[in-house]
Amino acid sequence: MTARLNLRPVAADRIADDTDAPKTAETAAEKPVVAAKRASGPHSPGPKPGSANLEERVLGKGETLPALVDEEGKELITSEVAEPANMKTRHWGQLFSFLVFVIGPIVLVAGYLFAVAEDQYSSTTGFSVQREEGAAASDFLGIIPGLVGGGSGASDTDVLYEFIQSQEIVRRIDAELDLRGHYSQHWKGMPWATDKVFSIWPDADIEDLLWFWKRIVRISYDKSTGLIELRVFAFDPDFAQAVGREIVGESQAMINMLSNTAREDATRYAIADLDEALERLKAAREALTAFRTRTQIVDPEADLQSRLGVMSNLQQQLAQALIDYDLLLNTANAEDPRVRQAARRISVIRERIGSERESFTSDDTSNGAVGEDYPTLIAEFERLTVDREYGEETYRAALAALDVARATAARQSRYLATYIEPTKAESSEYPKRWIILGLCVLFLTMAWSIGALIYYSIRDRR
Repeated sequence: MTARLNLRPVAADRIADDTDAPKTAETAAEKPVVAAKRASGPHSPGPKPGSANLEERVLGKGETLPALVDEEGKELITSEVAEPANMKTRHWGQLFSFLVFVIGPIVLVAGYLFAVAEDQYSSTTGFSVQREEGAAASDFLGIIPGLVGGGSGASDTDVLYEFIQSQEIVRRIDAELDLRGHYSQHWKGMPWATDKVFSIWPDADIEDLLWFWKRIVRISYDKSTGLIELRVFAFDPDFAQAVGREIVGESQAMINMLSNTAREDATRYAIADLDEALERLKAAREALTAFRTRTQIVDPEADLQSRLGVMSNLQQQLAQALIDYDLLLNTANAEDPRVRQAARRISVIRERIGSERESFTSDDTSNGAVGEDYPTLIAEFERLTVDREYGEETYRAALAALDVARATAARQSRYLATYIEPTKAESSEYPKRWIILGLCVLFLTMAWSIGALIYYSIRDRR
């Protein structure tokens, strides 16, 4: 072992005394003087208060270090070379804790995985919910799209994804394949010879079985594509494949039920819409009939046209009568009976024109519509006509929707497309023994290291 120390420069005889001869009183007395002389040499920067000029020296084994001296020559520290480090109590404690908390659990986990844990086989299957392609009749008719199609395929896949993780499918498959019997077969027996970690207890209830179901059935669902992929684990490859097939069958039954419910709802809603449209059309037609009965006018617009024709004819007759009257005045005097007759004709025509004009803007009793003027009657007739036309259009659309709903109900609009049939494993891949063991080593070592650091940090603070 070597050491590098900065020593205060001393006389050559001091160094010789350290290695060859014992110290004497005389040499000891001379050392401060010699040291002072060397310190004040031409190449020395000179001593500084509170500090010492030291030099390096390499020591051999068993050799003592030269003493540190101050400016007066007094020795400050006398030290020896450190001895080799030895194991102390705390070191043995750390080693023991590492064996107990890291090596021991790793050995137990490795022994369980390689000696006790049973081989498991996996079966993979994948499917998605598809809808029947092609344009529906409702698209051509222009009514609301999706009236008979129900929800979108993505929502059906979401429902199916939740159904696969539900208690209902676990209950059905357990009744069909006896899940408890298969996954509890390695539970019975001596503790050191049974795989209790990857098994379920025989008397598990449905809630426990649902919890264990999420361990043996792993679901991967891609919302962007609507694809569902399942991986089923079992102690037997045939049983894993059978569970996968049952899941596919129950999923198909669920999709069929959703399709039937959607078709029944679509048909029921179409019938209800048709009944409502029919009642609206009946009410509009009855209101129009009551108006015609009350006013005794079949079509106010046609009646108005006829009245306008009468007015035009009266205007023409008045113009002709005025012309005849003027011609008659040129050949006869005012007392001529013909002149009085022509004047009487002009007066009657003008009265009739005034009466016809008043009938358009005032109360008219000639056609039984007491207290109602003609513009009001026309506005009411137009409103009733619009209601009738809207009722007819709604009725036709509802009738077409009912036909489409009935046609759609006759065929399956949703179906389960299985793109990966349940596979059958030829070799066991699970449990992943080396991966599990590696993770145990990693986390146990990290936990022990963190604990040791915490212990020493607390110990150093005391």
